[in-house]
Amino acid sequence: MTARARDRRVGWVAGSVVVPALLFAGVATVASARGDGTGADRTAAAPHTPSVDSADAGFARDMAVHHQQAVEMSFIVRDRTQDEEVRRLAYDIVNTQANQRGMLLGWLDLWGLPKAAAGREPMDWMTAAGHGGHSTDGMEEMEGMEGTGHGYRPHDGSLMPGMATRTELDRLRTAHGRAAEVLYLQLMTDHHKGGIDMARGCARLCAVGAERRLAEGMAAAQQSELDAMAGMLTARGAAPRP
Repeated sequence: MTARARDRRVGWVAGSVVVPALLFAGVATVASARGDGTGADRTAAAPHTPSVDSADAGFARDMAVHHQQAVEMSFIVRDRTQDEEVRRLAYDIVNTQANQRGMLLGWLDLWGLPKAAAGREPMDWMTAAGHGGHSTDGMEEMEGMEGTGHGYRPHDGSLMPGMATRTELDRLRTAHGRAAEVLYLQLMTDHHKGGIDMARGCARLCAVGAERRLAEGMAAAQQSELDAMAGMLTARGAAPRP
């Protein structure tokens, strides 16, 4: 094994160890920011605890699922190409989205809410009226927004707009080299577009300030990665899927 290959292997092995640590770190960060849940901390937090059908809870549940697939795709492409540019992008996505997923799941734990809500469709918080008593300003515009959950039909493992299907993930697992790079970039482009729409929905509808700020940061960061991925596809003689 060459020194370069060893470096690559060590870097990704380290990444595999970092991801679970980030999940726990995200939960711990959220909990510490809100106090230990006793005395004055609990009293102060109680009025702001979202309900199970709120936009805050819906976004946390759905974006955690959405992020998990992005992490999965990034780990898949790691083994399908040796291209440093694509592997670096994948590594960044793994670290960023695993950390954010940990924060979202940590909030749900802190609020005492389930990570999966029986009887609720993915992304229905973006179009349902009320949102636990939160403002619905701008809902008419959102209901017509392309890429939201409004009217989306889950199929072949794709639960929300932008998510890859099981068939597409199987294709990625068997692709090699440039073909794997192009497919990953196309799938991740679609994934980011769906994620940005969802993040903008939370920025508009969520009541918890920290969650709104996280959503705004997600939208900005993923838009920047969309621009970078468009350039990477062009360099490979390809383009985002229509």
